Amino acid sequence: MIKKYLIERKSWILLYLFMQIFIIFVAYLDSAISLKPILYIVFLLMIIFIIFVIIRYNKETKFYKSLEGWETDLDLTRIMDAESPFEKMIEQKIINQTNQLKQVASQDRLALEQEKDEILSWIHEVKTPLTAMHLMIDRLDDERMKAQLTYEWLRIHLLLDQQLHQKRIPFMENDLYIEHIALEPLIFKEIKALQSWCMKKGIGFEVQLEASEVLSDAKWLAFIIRQLLTNAVKYSDSSDIIIKSYLQNDQSIMEVKDFGRGIDPKDLPRIFEKGFTSTTVHQDNAATGMGLYLTKKVAESLLIDISVESKLGEGTTFTLTFPKNNEFVRITSM
Repeated sequence: MIKKYLIERKSWILLYLFMQIFIIFVAYLDSAISLKPILYIVFLLMIIFIIFVIIRYNKETKFYKSLEGWETDLDLTRIMDAESPFEKMIEQKIINQTNQLKQVASQDRLALEQEKDEILSWIHEVKTPLTAMHLMIDRLDDERMKAQLTYEWLRIHLLLDQQLHQKRIPFMENDLYIEHIALEPLIFKEIKALQSWCMKKGIGFEVQLEASEVLSDAKWLAFIIRQLLTNAVKYSDSSDIIIKSYLQNDQSIMEVKDFGRGIDPKDLPRIFEKGFTSTTVHQDNAATGMGLYLTKKVAESLLIDISVESKLGEGTTFTLTFPKNNEFVRITSM
């Protein structure tokens, strides 16, 4: 801030220095003026000027220091009261702009909530004929046709579920209920939902749960597991998917391992980015690039660390590291 202040007052400082040098120069040229008294006066004036600059620096920069440290949270109470006319002019402009931004933000949030409610309502309405369709599929005698229709029904169901949770994520802090969750029924429920797809692709599951319980939100954890299992089934054929949990350093760890096509090393850093699909199989039109992105966002909100290891052509392992019990204070205080 000192450097910025000196640059801001550069013209005044240079003018003052020029005037002192000019006085010394005139005294030097004019023999009628004694040079030593002039030098003494200039020296005293320089000391006074330095003290003046220090005092003015502390007074003039208070307002701007508060602006420099002002966070973008639209909280005007963190800004110092303006004193000079120019500061008051800036302050008034900031107040006007901030109030306008608050109004726009409020309108946008209201519009977003309205849009969310409309989409959620539409999704729930679509689920009714989808449920009826599933009952009709179950009545079919042709097993081959039944399996194909069930697979397509499941794809629609998973896309709707993904869209439903995508719209709920911005407001998920209002929907969290942290409790001890038994992993086995939660995992088997998600496996059962994918049963027809797994049978079609010849995929089995191996479940090893040394850590039988975790602290989390059941609904949102189910969404994370659903996305990981869906990905594992989607990119595997005629192989097993291994799900295991264990304790490590007082933390619960869960792994979902498949032996599918794997992920290219250059794609690994980007798989959680919104809309990213793959550079290896770029013609995969079925991929939306939203599943892992939403999974990462939900995991962050639940303080779950999600990591991935993969070898191209050998398979992929997703690891969920659950937080320690005392870390849930951060969630419950949201």
